[in-house]
Amino acid sequence: MNVDLIMDNFGGGITGVTTAHDEITVAATRDILIPLLRFLKEREEFAFDFLTDLCGVDYLPALPRFRVVYHLYSLKYKHRLRVKVAVEESDPVVDSCVSLWAGADWHERECFDLFGIMFKDHPNLQRILLPTDFVGHPLRKDFPLEGFKAP
Repeated sequence: MNVDLIMDNFGGGITGVTTAHDEITVAATRDILIPLLRFLKEREEFAFDFLTDLCGVDYLPALPRFRVVYHLYSLKYKHRLRVKVAVEESDPVVDSCVSLWAGADWHERECFDLFGIMFKDHPNLQRILLPTDFVGHPLRKDFPLEGFKAP
């Protein structure tokens, strides 16, 4: 996979590229996220036509606190790529990629529900696993293990 092509097109928005266990991870800024994902999906050299997963990660106490991680797969070339985007706790918003992969709908809703990360322009961003009146986001590291106590 030609990572240099990614760097040539998005160099200013790429904050790092790492390889571990023969898997490549590209860290990007959220302002280039959708153009980068579209590029990775539509360019013949990559053909990442399948979003296998999208998840949130809480790195408390690190700053920025959250990451949204996109796991991409190319059915044509049988290769994988991970894209990570850092998200500040004070502004936990990332653009939705539902327009690229319809299956992202449920993944983004789950990330919103469990981490409180919002996805701009998502068609139906609401809780998916927890009741609508549930308080908090249980996969955040500072969420109480016993849950919140009623006063």
